[in-house]
Amino acid sequence: MHEQKQTNISIWFFIGGLLTIYGALILGADVWSQSHPPAQTVVLANLRVGFWWGILLLVLGLFYCIKFRPGRD
Repeated sequence: MHEQKQTNISIWFFIGGLLTIYGALILGADVWSQSHPPAQTVVLANLRVGFWWGILLLVLGLFYCIKFRPGRD
């Protein structure tokens, strides 16, 4: 019989996928809120916290997805 090669998938690959999805959602929400500003803004809205957190989560998630991708030898 033929033996099949078993590939283990790291949990960090899935965490990287989640971080990438969350980063894209947060970044998209911030870009959308900048193009459709509310009637009253928050005091520190000029810091663009959603933009920076979205970028950070996207970069971190992509790093984990690339580093721990399945089938990497």
